[in-house]
Amino acid sequence: MFPTLFHIGSFAVHSYGLLVALGFLVGLTYAARRARARDLDPQRVTDLGVLVLLAGLVGSKLLLILLNWRWYWAYPEQLWGSLRLGGVYYGGLIAALLAAAWYLRRHRLDFWQLGDTIVPALAVGQAIGRLGCFAAGCCYGKPAQLPWAVTFHSQEAHDLVGVPLGVALHPTQLYLSLADFALWLGLLWVERRQSFRGQVTLAYLIGYALLRGLVEIWRGDDRGFLPGTPLSTAQAIGVALVVVATLLYLRRRAHARGAA
Repeated sequence: MFPTLFHIGSFAVHSYGLLVALGFLVGLTYAARRARARDLDPQRVTDLGVLVLLAGLVGSKLLLILLNWRWYWAYPEQLWGSLRLGGVYYGGLIAALLAAAWYLRRHRLDFWQLGDTIVPALAVGQAIGRLGCFAAGCCYGKPAQLPWAVTFHSQEAHDLVGVPLGVALHPTQLYLSLADFALWLGLLWVERRQSFRGQVTLAYLIGYALLRGLVEIWRGDDRGFLPGTPLSTAQAIGVALVVVATLLYLRRRAHARGAA
């Protein structure tokens, strides 16, 4: 809708970057507050949040470039322009998890305890950040004849992310934002009934993968597909994530019941 909000001299303030930054700040503040309530060092949570953000940004851009390597190989000058794009979330998630595992091991912190503290804040931050995708026009949907379909008219958005202009589309960015808000509420519900450490973390991984996979059905942008299958890259990664996280969930729950 509005990829560029305004200019300060020659410096452009982009809606995507602003909303992602806002989502990060809200999520980080919320995570630090949750850490205090659980007798955890909020500074550790803040440091971890910054590390995870940087790793996530790098990971999301790398997966974006890998999925579209032929384009970037043919037009290497577009690599700089990719910095203005949202990237691929699962690339960021994988990089963030690896960075978090390194940080927690280095400081001898419990992965599941920190995860249960942080993931509700992560869902809130994602929900806000997805509004940046809507403003920039990326992650757009397929054509739709629905009362809530949206039509983009920004030439800048089309030039940057290829969103079709003058065509009614599924507002998949808003679907994802609403899904993240719903996931946040669901995590709080799980937390009130928590029976083992790591339950909230694993519920987030399972819930996000399922919701993201559902919204992928209405996505219209080019995001890569698993060869020989109708699954998009995100759906394929989501299937693997659901399997692994569900097995861990069942194992940890059985262990907790056995200990009890």
